[in-house]
Amino acid sequence: MARSAPVGELVARARAGDARAVARLISWVEDETPALREVMAALAPDTGRAHVVGVTGPPGVGKSTTTSALVAALRRAGRRVGVLAVDPSSPFSGGALLGDRVRMGEHAVDPGVFIRSMASRGHLGGLAWSTPQALRVLDAAGFDVVLVETVGVGQSEVEVAALADTTVVLMAPGMGDGIQAAKAGILEIGDVYVVNKADRDGADRLRRELRGMLSLADRPDPGWTTPVLATVASRGEGVADLLDAVESHHAWLTGSGELARRRTRRASAEVEAIAVAGLRTRWGGVGHDHLELLAAEVAQGVLDPYAAADRLLTGPTAPESG
Repeated sequence: MARSAPVGELVARARAGDARAVARLISWVEDETPALREVMAALAPDTGRAHVVGVTGPPGVGKSTTTSALVAALRRAGRRVGVLAVDPSSPFSGGALLGDRVRMGEHAVDPGVFIRSMASRGHLGGLAWSTPQALRVLDAAGFDVVLVETVGVGQSEVEVAALADTTVVLMAPGMGDGIQAAKAGILEIGDVYVVNKADRDGADRLRRELRGMLSLADRPDPGWTTPVLATVASRGEGVADLLDAVESHHAWLTGSGELARRRTRRASAEVEAIAVAGLRTRWGGVGHDHLELLAAEVAQGVLDPYAAADRLLTGPTAPESG
């Protein structure tokens, strides 16, 4: 393969902590470079080590400020940190608006921190479709913790819980009450809840409401006692407690076996997504006319949709029923 040499070189440099090589590999992920299969195969033996922490919550609660404060706390603890900040796509270029990189500029010159903004490109879940593969790059590059900060898109942000080992859900007084939080579905996804901007009126009440509603919620992990913390991330207050909670959750995940279960579910979803994308590519190419013919037969009542789907999966050369 013509690109074998650069792939091998980039992977080796990324493993050694070369930020430019890491950035190049993530760009290949975003651009769906043909060499991506080779890259992922080369990285696979070095993955599965990083603690992936999702930071999510409604718009305006201080996700970027909290992420930046967590990065500082992790660096003081000697950890190498990667950050994937998934931004709204630019309406002009399709690229990320880079707002998070600007806000986290204080870490830009730290060789132990890698920050990358990724465009969501209209993906409704708050995460770019390429985020799982970008995580693999940072994992293989030796980062101890990878923070994934999502777009502030409300109800759709629950997707981050399927991607992270530990999900931190941020709320803030005045940004919506507990009932709205329940409707958004975030009471089921968080492993650690944080009331940020806790110096504002209503912070204590919001913490009480969250605790009360969490006690009634159908939690997926009954063995973990979900904390509700208070922070003022802009001043660094409460961030040490947040980091302690995140690390305690990681220890619980490891000891209970839940970490392996979550990562298996994550890998299953990733494999399925890649397979479905491959099928769609095939259907959009040589199989597109076949799909249109099958769709017409379904619309006319000649075929039912299940039979049509079976024929689509077996391909246009499948024998027609008599």
